[in-house]
Amino acid sequence: MTDQVPRWVREAIFYQIFPERFANADRSLDPPDVLPWGGEPTRDNFFGGDLQGIIDHLDHIRDLGANALYLTPIFAAETNHRYDCIDYTRIDPHLGDLDTFRRLVAAVHERGMRIVLDAVFNHCGIGHWAFQDVLARGADSPYVNWFYVQDLPVQPDPANPNYATCGGAYYLPQWNVHNPEVRAHHFDVTRRWIAEGIDGWRLDVPYYMNQNFWRRFRRVVKNESADLYIVAEYWEVATDWVRGDIADGAMNYPLRDLILRFVADRTITASAFAQGVHDLWRQLPTSAIPGMLNLLGSHDTERLLTRCQGDRRRLRQALALLVTSPGVPMIYYGDEVGLTGGNDPGCRGCMPWDTERWDTEVLDVTRALLAIRAAHPGLVNPDDDLRAVDERLLVRRRGSGPDRVVVAVNVGSDDRALPPELLEPGLHPAFGSRPEPGEPPTVRANDVLVLTPSGR
Repeated sequence: MTDQVPRWVREAIFYQIFPERFANADRSLDPPDVLPWGGEPTRDNFFGGDLQGIIDHLDHIRDLGANALYLTPIFAAETNHRYDCIDYTRIDPHLGDLDTFRRLVAAVHERGMRIVLDAVFNHCGIGHWAFQDVLARGADSPYVNWFYVQDLPVQPDPANPNYATCGGAYYLPQWNVHNPEVRAHHFDVTRRWIAEGIDGWRLDVPYYMNQNFWRRFRRVVKNESADLYIVAEYWEVATDWVRGDIADGAMNYPLRDLILRFVADRTITASAFAQGVHDLWRQLPTSAIPGMLNLLGSHDTERLLTRCQGDRRRLRQALALLVTSPGVPMIYYGDEVGLTGGNDPGCRGCMPWDTERWDTEVLDVTRALLAIRAAHPGLVNPDDDLRAVDERLLVRRRGSGPDRVVVAVNVGSDDRALPPELLEPGLHPAFGSRPEPGEPPTVRANDVLVLTPSGR
């Protein structure tokens, strides 16, 4: 069974936010141990980002060219990442309250944008009320079978918890989703936030759970509205998740790996990149490709500019390949202004709102490329004509006729003219290397060239 990807998703450009680190607008909500904004991120510290901070900066996101938000968890929790939910029915009080969330949803929709939340249903936090009841009452707790308890009394020992956890983390007890009461709880939560106007769910670590749960989840979601987007976290080729019975798309980490190995690391050739991308698309149902969520960075990876070793030309090439790929592009907050950092926790730094600290070159590049994505309907289709001219020069052609877009990436150290057979009349430079008047389209060394019918 396959369903079409919701129409709005095909034209979406996502912006991912880690709420604790985006903007602190309401100091009255700060945790007691909050640190000054912009300090060194750790896995345990807080800087006070909140939902009002997102509301206050929606115009920055819209002006960047994005029209959809993906928020990492926002429900009541005890950590800065909030993947340890203690109450799925409440907004975390350090982020705001239900009224703040409703104002956020309204402000997003007023701007013609969409909002997707994180569905963390594999595990909760040890502070969750049901798990706390099990700790207190053991076998007498009505919730003892809501978790995979292996022995009694339950002991949240960091070194050796006697219950199933997520990845061995004692503070993340795993839900027993085989229990009908747990499924009912999760599906009530799902409906509850859909009723508040969200536009979809991102599935956290769905591969740790049985797929029958997620098939039921999809029915619950799509019964509310076929227009809701379901996107799965998956780090490999997501064939089994996007057949139409679970998710509409998946986070496209395999594409990210190929792009960054080609242009950031320079560890694969143009032909290896083209072959890898073609192999990826062949393994996915064609109907699912427009729903794939393409990314270059996230809260679980090093920052884009860091991966590019500070080389802005490599960043330009990576972004050009991202926005012109089939599927839905996503920008991780701060990457658009050159924020740097290694993997977790380094990639979860505070968004700088002092524009003097912004890398305006990176910002201009991101805006320009997202504008090209939005302006050319041919980029939303699943076709992808990739060709390696040689091991250093890659050419991509997307769309046809008035929707044609041609992208050329040169990772070599010499300027390269594009072969005439890969060009079509009426295409003009829209981004990157600009040939002199009368010269054939040329890609400068270590640069990118985007050609469109309009030159925009």
